[in-house]
Amino acid sequence: MSGTIEMVAILRGLTPERALETGAALVQAGFRSIEVPLNSPRPFDTIKLLAAAHPDCLVGAGTVLSAVEVNNVRAAGGRLIVSPNCDTQVIRHALGFGMRVMPGVATATEAFAAIHAGATELKLFPASTYGASHLRALKSVLPKHVKMYPVGGVGSQDIAEWLASGADGFGFGGELFKPAYTLADVAARAKGLFDALRQAQTPS
Repeated sequence: MSGTIEMVAILRGLTPERALETGAALVQAGFRSIEVPLNSPRPFDTIKLLAAAHPDCLVGAGTVLSAVEVNNVRAAGGRLIVSPNCDTQVIRHALGFGMRVMPGVATATEAFAAIHAGATELKLFPASTYGASHLRALKSVLPKHVKMYPVGGVGSQDIAEWLASGADGFGFGGELFKPAYTLADVAARAKGLFDALRQAQTPS
C-alpha cells in the first residue's frame, strides 16, 4: 500500500435541495471526491450545485452508462465518471475530455478491457460479494500503475482488510448516505469512515 487513499462519497438519492448542506458536511469530514449517481432525482442539478460550491473537489456522476450521459455530466461541471460496468465507449469518451474515469469491473477480463480503453482507475463492484482476497488476486496480475477501488457493501469495519489486500481507495454509498439519513447521521458516518481509515493506517 502506498500513496494517498482516495475516499469517494457516493450520494445515491441526494436531491438538489439537500446538495449544499450535504456536500459541506462531507468536505468538512475530509471527502474530496463526490459522486452523484444518475439514478438520483435531478442528478445534473445536484452535480452543478456541488461542483460550483466545491471547485477544489472532484465532483461527478455514477451509474454513467452512455456517452450522452458523459456529455451531460461535463455540461453540469462534473469531472468524474463512474460506471457499474466496463463500457469502453464511455471510458474513451470521458478520457477524451480529460475527465477522471472509474469503470466497474469484477474479473480480469473486464479489468484488462478497461485498461486497454485507457482506464487507470478501476472500481471493483460489487466488492462485498467478491471479497478482499479477490482484489489481491486481481492486483497481482494488473499493471502496477492501475489503481483499484472496492465499492459496494464496504463499511468502516472492512477498511483494514481491504487496505491489506491492496485497495488504493474506496467508494462509500449506503454506508455513508441514504435519503433517510439526517445531516447529523451523514456527518457522523463520514467521521467514522475517516477514523477507521486512520486507525487502519496506524502501525500497530
